[in-house]
Amino acid sequence: MEEALKSLLARLHLEQQDTLRFIGTSPKDKQKRVYGGQVLAQAMNAATRTVDPARRVHSLHAYFLRPGNPAEPIVYEVDPLRDGRGFSTRAVVARQGGRAIFNASLSFQLPESGLEHQDPMPDVPPPESLESDFDFYSALAERHPERYHKPNRWAMDYRMIDRADPLEHAPMPARCRLWMRAGGPVPDVPGIHQTLLAYMSDNYLIATGLMPHGMGYDNPRLQNASLDHALWFYGDFRADEWLYYDIASPRAGGGRDFNVGRIFTREGRLVATAAQEGLIRLIADGGS
Repeated sequence: MEEALKSLLARLHLEQQDTLRFIGTSPKDKQKRVYGGQVLAQAMNAATRTVDPARRVHSLHAYFLRPGNPAEPIVYEVDPLRDGRGFSTRAVVARQGGRAIFNASLSFQLPESGLEHQDPMPDVPPPESLESDFDFYSALAERHPERYHKPNRWAMDYRMIDRADPLEHAPMPARCRLWMRAGGPVPDVPGIHQTLLAYMSDNYLIATGLMPHGMGYDNPRLQNASLDHALWFYGDFRADEWLYYDIASPRAGGGRDFNVGRIFTREGRLVATAAQEGLIRLIADGGS
């Protein structure tokens, strides 16, 4: 797993062509489109490298405009919109073949103290008591090779608390609870830990909104994709230590589902919130 993490960290640290232009690549695997979390993380890497290192990302708002092609490089262009006394703002556009596939706005802030409160972390089983998703899907591929491919070693360790049966897809409440962390040590650079959390945060959001409908990503009637994504960071944390991701989908309709996830440290500190709207269009309804 550590080798997979090293490969991911290298991929998320973009090649810098000039002050505001960066190039990213995707893994050479069987995916038909670029994983949204990768584009989020690469865009954050590009923007962060144009800002005073003392400033931290506190919010990100992004739109996925077109599917990314994993076989082609992605060009990230940063617009340095503003540098104030306490905040900096950056816009990032990702392009392939001259066409925008993604755009984002990121705001950075110098750390400061102030009033604080937070919701308590839910009482959940510890990660050591749970099977990793990698082990689960590896075993599933062995039992059902006609339907599932054995996964390559993952860079991240995800552990679901309420695991649905992927063969049955019985309707369940729109709630997903899991632990997650990087699969090895990560350098002591806050921006890298924020980038890795952006990468992880794109997982399981759309799937949560599908749970009440007894559907999964592999349903042949379903067209799904991330439409937009937002992240808010509240303080420093380590992505190589366990983080609890508590996701709920309060609403689906109009071919879209909305999902919100709160991210806690193991000690119960709320360190980030993610929100995403995803496309969950039934193909029989037409359109693209």
